[in-house]
Amino acid sequence: MDTDATTVFSRDIMREFAALTGLEPPGTRPNRYLWTDAFAVCTYLALFRRTNDRSLLDRALRLVNLVHRTLGRHRDDDPRDGWISGLSEREGALHPTLGGLRIGKRMNERGADEPPDAHEEWNRDGQYYHYLTKWMHALARVAAVTRDPVYLRWAMELAKAAHAAFTYALPSGGGKRMCWKMSIDLSRTLVPSMGQHDPLDGLVTYAELQGVAARDFGGSVPLDLLRERADAAAICRGMPLVTDDPLGIGGLLFDATRIAHLMEVGGFGDEGLLESVMDSAMIGLESYTAGRTLDLPAQHRLAFRELGLAIGITGVAECANAFGRTDALERRAEALVGYMPLGDAIEGFWMDERNRQARTWIEHTEINMVMLAARLAPDEFLRV
Repeated sequence: MDTDATTVFSRDIMREFAALTGLEPPGTRPNRYLWTDAFAVCTYLALFRRTNDRSLLDRALRLVNLVHRTLGRHRDDDPRDGWISGLSEREGALHPTLGGLRIGKRMNERGADEPPDAHEEWNRDGQYYHYLTKWMHALARVAAVTRDPVYLRWAMELAKAAHAAFTYALPSGGGKRMCWKMSIDLSRTLVPSMGQHDPLDGLVTYAELQGVAARDFGGSVPLDLLRERADAAAICRGMPLVTDDPLGIGGLLFDATRIAHLMEVGGFGDEGLLESVMDSAMIGLESYTAGRTLDLPAQHRLAFRELGLAIGITGVAECANAFGRTDALERRAEALVGYMPLGDAIEGFWMDERNRQARTWIEHTEINMVMLAARLAPDEFLRV
């Protein structure tokens, strides 16, 4: 499919997404989910850049506002109301991310007196750190496109709030760790284990936000993330990053792409970490392809996880020159770019309308739609 055709197809998907989720025309109960909406904002921005159609930018900005007005506030079925930060209506509107943002799960969070249920926790609301980093990235891209520093300030305020809530010191001076899931108001831990790539996502995202602040706004946003970067770097040190989960591998490739871009402009200096991230992604890709999951029919596959991998592969391929700082990095990049046919195969499979009739597509329609649209128009999501 040529570039014009992919743009049209992606745009059609995003028009349908807007109607399904109450974005356009405005729904009385908008259906917001932070991960999906972060990719949606970036995809609308990419389509705006491609077509210069102002309505697509307007849709991205309305989505940002709707996410803050929905996921930055308590749920309708919660006895609490107002901004989850506890700010007044006026202050909350000025600083909508200071209390973090809810995931957007359909079930309310587990109560403080309820026993944990590992299976049920997946269906309950709360806050995920790796969803928050995706939203920070989306806000940074909005700031860069609109040249409006308020979006960057919201991203950096979110970074500070999330880092303070999700990180904690180990006893006896053993450094810091991160928990995986927090309550809606960030007052208690819901899942204490650490997400495998959360510290890496945080480190790279903090560096990205500081880079945008310095390059695009000349330091006019009076916040810095130096302490948060130092914490995240320390937690990352020596952490195993290898995974055979396609979405996790895609996340590693996305982080590798951002690190390479940031190194080009002097915003990141740890070449060893980049090598480790690329090596981990390569091991994961080898394991994943050996499992021959992509030979299965659609009803046994999860589109959004596969498309996350396909997006990550696109990132490495599109910025391969950014990896050419050393022969070692260039060799790693060339090996990863060799997986481009895998990304194309995933895209082609889910572009086939027959495969989008599968139960696994229909059960996750909105996230699947947006991830497919983002694969077709990845320009802004992959930009730093």
